[in-house]
Amino acid sequence: MTELPSARGAEVGRRIGVGLMYGLWKPRVLGAWRVPASGPVIFAVNHSHNIDGPMVMGVAPRPTHFLIKKEAFIGPLDPFLLGIGQVKVDRDTTDRTAITHALGVLAAGGVLGIFPEGTRGEGDFASLRAGLAYFAVRSGAPIVPVAVLGSSDKPGRLIKALPPLRSRVDVVFGEPFEAGDGSGRRTRKALDEATGRIQKQLAAHLENARRLTGR
Repeated sequence: MTELPSARGAEVGRRIGVGLMYGLWKPRVLGAWRVPASGPVIFAVNHSHNIDGPMVMGVAPRPTHFLIKKEAFIGPLDPFLLGIGQVKVDRDTTDRTAITHALGVLAAGGVLGIFPEGTRGEGDFASLRAGLAYFAVRSGAPIVPVAVLGSSDKPGRLIKALPPLRSRVDVVFGEPFEAGDGSGRRTRKALDEATGRIQKQLAAHLENARRLTGR
């Protein structure tokens, strides 16, 4: 049995994220009080900037273990990301080690962060992978939708995948919700239905977040 991601490491990562994110941008955090104070939680985060993960890690009220593509674990980033409790995942296969680690985080009452779109894109939750539904139904953990809204479509960016430095970035946490239908079923049909429910909830949250922030 491989060692589970470090909860202490994730807290260290949160403190590093706070310093970095508030040093480089101007985060505005809304709805953090909605995050359950204890017990397993899944953050479902839209993904349009490379800073989305570090931003949520830094401003969330609880330490977060993100599922991160293995391609990010290069050179010195590999021991660093593992050291701060992040979960390496191979997206090209059924990565059983990553699944075990992610479920282990939830079983220990921790917070798992997932980009349900699978990769950085429009950040509109239009295309969801089934992984989020699997983890939510299997663990019974509530999902908290998280919208990260930056200045991605405005001039002034030095790097395309990042909002302009010192610009405002809004992070909006939504109401927790259950993905399953209460039956505990994990069949393909049940997961497909759960994915549909999740997509509606996440899209509605994003729409509300944009209205709230004027983005």
